[in-house]
Amino acid sequence: MLEVGVAMRHFSPIPGPHRTAQGFTLIELMVTLAILAVLMAVAAPSFSDIRKNSELGGVANNFLAALNTARAEGMKRNMNTMVTPVNGDNDWSKGWLVFVDVDRDQVYSSGDLLITQADAPLPYIAITAASGGTAGETVSYLLFDGSGFAKTKSGGFGANTVAIARNDVASTQYSQIRRVKVAKTGRVRVCTPKTGTDTACSASGEDS
Repeated sequence: MLEVGVAMRHFSPIPGPHRTAQGFTLIELMVTLAILAVLMAVAAPSFSDIRKNSELGGVANNFLAALNTARAEGMKRNMNTMVTPVNGDNDWSKGWLVFVDVDRDQVYSSGDLLITQADAPLPYIAITAASGGTAGETVSYLLFDGSGFAKTKSGGFGANTVAIARNDVASTQYSQIRRVKVAKTGRVRVCTPKTGTDTACSASGEDS
């Protein structure tokens, strides 16, 4: 009996503080969910703006790359190069072609060298090109000569502005507009206007 008693005392649990189950109360859970809902409501517009800017910036950068490619090819080959809508009309929103105008007929034909072709952008992104940035005066081509200058078909210097904008937002939402500026010198850049008159995008004298 003595040995059994010693063994029982040896294996008896060590007294300690009383432990209770831990977890969220219903009120704590409701407060947490409410805070998460507020944070998601605040973050959702930001994610939407990021997505919109990313889509618009991607199209603008692709167009900028097409123009730079056309200019570089023209200077390399000492020949005229052109960027035109795929259908040869004024509708840039269906995609565009970059080609060397080998036969010098100023349109894309079988005798020309196709450099690259871009697919149509997303349907809610509109692209318009205007000669000299003039509103309403759309152009169906952008041309660089063998020296890299921006030219018109008649041989004069031709500055151009290509507007790339989302048509699923208000027209006054200028952050959703990109302008690709082509100077007479052939220099190409992308900017975001701050006003409807595009003054924030114009480099002094060079784009006119």
